[in-house]
Amino acid sequence: MLNKTIQGIEVPELGFGTFKLIGKECEQAVKLALNLGYRHIDTAQIYKNEREVGNGIKQAHIKRDELFLTTKIWMTNHSKDDVIKSTERSLQELDVPYVDLLLIHWPNPDYDIEETIEGMLSIRDQGKALNIGVSNFPMAALREVNDELAAPIFCNQVEYHPLLGQFDLLEYATENDIMVTAYAPLAQGEVLGNPLLKTLGEKYEKSPAQIALRWLIEQEQVVAIPKASSREHMEANLDIYDFSLEDDDFYAIDDLEKDRRIVNPDFAPNWDN
Repeated sequence: MLNKTIQGIEVPELGFGTFKLIGKECEQAVKLALNLGYRHIDTAQIYKNEREVGNGIKQAHIKRDELFLTTKIWMTNHSKDDVIKSTERSLQELDVPYVDLLLIHWPNPDYDIEETIEGMLSIRDQGKALNIGVSNFPMAALREVNDELAAPIFCNQVEYHPLLGQFDLLEYATENDIMVTAYAPLAQGEVLGNPLLKTLGEKYEKSPAQIALRWLIEQEQVVAIPKASSREHMEANLDIYDFSLEDDDFYAIDDLEKDRRIVNPDFAPNWDN
């Protein structure tokens, strides 16, 4: 497993996503992922699985400083007080003294973003979150927090896969040394049927999913957090380090139609890509 260095910090470029994993299944999946070699775990308050994620970490006997752990503040917790209270609750559930990365899960125009950031900086100053960032922020919103408010944004976690483009964000991320975390990196399974990815899979003797993940992590600022509940899929997602894409193949994936957004709830912002 290789790391990306973002703002001087090493982050495992392949993480383990826990969206929709709950109860014992979540606990066992996190433990198994860590035993297989994952060292980057992603959760969120709204997933209602922070306690199980914490239990899985404990059962795997991984030292805290060997793990990169992310959680996210839900939309109803954006006041300064609620940011602090809800994050402290998350730490209790996870049973850890700090998270490596604390994100705003979705932008919420009903709250003053400056106040939300103040709460996050308070948490950071207490050593309870080593880095702060955002998730699902279109470019305009990201520029507001990073440029206008000069908040120390470490990451923007967004839906990103071969069927959805994030080229403006990638350019901005490279200029500002911000991490782009790709969630739903397999387009919730849709990449598996893509003709180009299938053809490339045959060429490299890999699955379309492995081609998609390889394309993502070959990009400078990008890390990916595929979700998997079976050992077979967890191992397959890790098995992308014995090949690299030839330039022509990489650019062919770049050239796929990039308009397939899977995650688009009612409260989503106006996307600018």
